[in-house]
Amino acid sequence: MKFEQALYRTAATVLCLVAMGCAPAALQETATSEDEVASVPQFKVDPFWPKALPNNWLGGEIAGIAVDSDDNIVVLQRPGTLDEGELGAAQSPPISICCLPAPPVLKFDAEGNLLDSWGGPGEGYDWPGIEHGLSIDYKGNVWIAGEGERDPVTGQGHSVHGDDEPACKDHQVMKFSSDGEFLFQIGTSGRTGGSNNTEFLGHPADVEVDPETNEVYVADGYLNRRVIVFDADTGEYKRHWGAYGNVPDDTDLGDYDPSAPPSQQFRPVVHDVRISNDGFVYVADRVNNRIQVFQKDGTFVTEVIIAKDTLYGRGSTWDVDFSPDENQTFLYNADGVNQRVWILRRENLEIIGSFGRQGRNVGQFFWVHKLAVDSQGNIYTGEVRTGRRLQKFVLQN
Repeated sequence: MKFEQALYRTAATVLCLVAMGCAPAALQETATSEDEVASVPQFKVDPFWPKALPNNWLGGEIAGIAVDSDDNIVVLQRPGTLDEGELGAAQSPPISICCLPAPPVLKFDAEGNLLDSWGGPGEGYDWPGIEHGLSIDYKGNVWIAGEGERDPVTGQGHSVHGDDEPACKDHQVMKFSSDGEFLFQIGTSGRTGGSNNTEFLGHPADVEVDPETNEVYVADGYLNRRVIVFDADTGEYKRHWGAYGNVPDDTDLGDYDPSAPPSQQFRPVVHDVRISNDGFVYVADRVNNRIQVFQKDGTFVTEVIIAKDTLYGRGSTWDVDFSPDENQTFLYNADGVNQRVWILRRENLEIIGSFGRQGRNVGQFFWVHKLAVDSQGNIYTGEVRTGRRLQKFVLQN
């Protein structure tokens, strides 16, 4: 297979790039010839997407984004991150005209119209205190993960972000139909068992379902340090692995050090997992500033480090997705510290460009958290913390 050969052939080059630890500014200068520059995807923000929510609704932090088979954009937002001042109309008595919390799951069409909404606590499942990650499988089912707990008095969330706080109980992923009917759950709220436990999860961050095998891959996550795989219909355990395909180890690795050799274990957070059309598994090892590539059995293939000197304890690799062409030529990486989307040529993981910068204007980012790509190559992004914004970037070439 051409791509597989290219991955192995360029592994030494990628590892060399990793060792060099290029700074973000240098990484943008990889496309040099006119042809190379012309081939880099270019995007323009749509300032009018999405349209205003109905019903006096307001959304919070964006926990996940996915695109379904009809090019609808399904968003997971965190209503619990909104405070009393933002939800004035929901107070008793109301303190202002606006607003009310929107439901956690919102479905938009490509023009930004709201088509459907659902989600929240219900009977038979443990809705997460902190919503985190949304994926749509090949059958149209919606998968949701969680990584924290809501305060029962204030309603505000306690997010893990690398620390195992006693109050944080989310250790589950849930499977719903496309219209929000609960199907089943993997893991149990309040129960965890470490990175080699095959029954319980540890603050999972996101999921991906493989249509060839009907297996669900869990980026597990904010507490555990692994990818773990289950049957997508029964939840039966299949396998798991850590960085470089190693057996996971929960030993505290301390703070990330860009001058140290690459860590042989994932750090919390294992933030995202995606499967390419040709069967490679891409894992965002966020705090280690790297994307690692595996075969489906956990065999390590190669890796790339993005902005090696990124510190702040958050890392540069928050979410990944592919361009929609058959070969998935480009890999996109959301970087919530450097506040940009990196563009990589997937064949060799060469960084060929980026867009965005930190800021609050249209087209800029503040804590860009998740992204998804539609069938036309447009990119949708979502921000957490005080960003709390959805944006659409339209492919220009």
